[in-house]
Amino acid sequence: MDINQNNNSFKPTLGLLDATMIVSGSMIGSGIFIVTAEIARSVGGAGWVTAMWVLAGLVTLIAALSYGELSGMFPKAGGQYVYLREAYNPFIAFLFGWTQFGVIQTGTIAAVAVAFAKFTAYLIPSFSEKNILLSFNAGLKPVFQISAAQLVAIVSIVLLTFINTRGVKHGKVIQTVFTLAKLLSLFGLIVFGFLLGAKAEIWNANWQDPWNHFSLEAVNGETMVKSLSGLAFFGAIAVSMKGSLFSSDAWNNVTFIAAEIKNPAKNIGRSLFLGTLIVTIIYVSCNLMYLAVLPLHDIAFAANDRVGVAAAEAIFGGIGSGIIAVMIMISTFGCNNGLILSGARIYYTMAQDGLFFRKAGQLNKNSVPARGLWIQCIWASLLCLTGRYNDLLALVIFGVLIFYVLTILGIFILRKKRPELERPYKAFGYPVLPLIYVIVALSLATLLLIFETSYTLPGLGIILLGIPLYFLAMRSKGTQAQS
Repeated sequence: MDINQNNNSFKPTLGLLDATMIVSGSMIGSGIFIVTAEIARSVGGAGWVTAMWVLAGLVTLIAALSYGELSGMFPKAGGQYVYLREAYNPFIAFLFGWTQFGVIQTGTIAAVAVAFAKFTAYLIPSFSEKNILLSFNAGLKPVFQISAAQLVAIVSIVLLTFINTRGVKHGKVIQTVFTLAKLLSLFGLIVFGFLLGAKAEIWNANWQDPWNHFSLEAVNGETMVKSLSGLAFFGAIAVSMKGSLFSSDAWNNVTFIAAEIKNPAKNIGRSLFLGTLIVTIIYVSCNLMYLAVLPLHDIAFAANDRVGVAAAEAIFGGIGSGIIAVMIMISTFGCNNGLILSGARIYYTMAQDGLFFRKAGQLNKNSVPARGLWIQCIWASLLCLTGRYNDLLALVIFGVLIFYVLTILGIFILRKKRPELERPYKAFGYPVLPLIYVIVALSLATLLLIFETSYTLPGLGIILLGIPLYFLAMRSKGTQAQS
């Protein structure tokens, strides 16, 4: 039963460019400026560092091309939630929706907002996380603190939420403008990096032994080199892929807003392909630029893992950190707009199914799920205050992969279960490419289960916590139906 209290419905106002900007804009946050440091420490050689980004791009492209079939079959608000519901059942879909709301979507919004605040502090030092505005102490030890950075992060979330409650047209303007700005600035950084900062001796040294696999560790000021072989090498690949894959994540957000896209059966699939391809090219090019500008050691041990800052300073001198700060501010602000805009559409569809707060299933006069947006805003803001959002994101990495695998397998299931459904776009390379994705993602999940147990097991626990919540939601739904 439709629980809207008026005749409002989603308005298809987003074209192919808008949808592509949501894909690219949601993918590019701050990861490209940071993650390469951990990858370099984990796998060592320049060839392997580059391969981790190429492989992440190829895997993401395969998944995006596979999602095109599902988006054409079910061009509805909620996207991946709907695909899982139709391929499996409402229970599996609820577990996905619960994990998205509890940690993945809101935790990502919180983490990106704090990254925005941290780099804003480069230009306005009073916004620093070191500027503690409020502190609650137990004796002499602080037990809870609120920093200026956390406050700036929350203000940015509230501002973007408010803008998106005014209608999807306002959100799309911010998304398109900020994504184009970040794409052009990243392109400019890459070009200037090769033209001004690249040094032949650095490039040649980095590529002298590119496929030698070793890990790097700083111990008492000394760099320890450890050769990798066997399972340890595959573990290092898993840790590296964790960073590169999740710097490429959130491409699926465009499926959540399918009801607001013009000709969604065609344009979602096209935007998924174009958006992921653009980001993959930029990510690989950016990392090749890093290897042309910085010695491998300086990449691996960049201060606070900020490889982008180190590269910009090598290219532009002292003003480099300011340039990167502005780029990351633009990047994270635009990224969060896409995440905030799309996330509430999942909760809207869950509420329509009677599995989320009832009010989240209503559209306001601007034809957007304002209540869902504000519920998302409140929880993401609370995660900003906990300071534990990065830990929460690490916990669900295993679960994110599992849900992607389940969704891709849904293509195989639906071809058997619903052969009569129109498929305007069929998964490219079916069944080989989707199967390759499933094998790669399951292998990565297994390796993370072995080498990152402290994160993956609790992450699985967070997902399983959705089981009792599902039955509570079903009981509440049954009570409402009887009343």
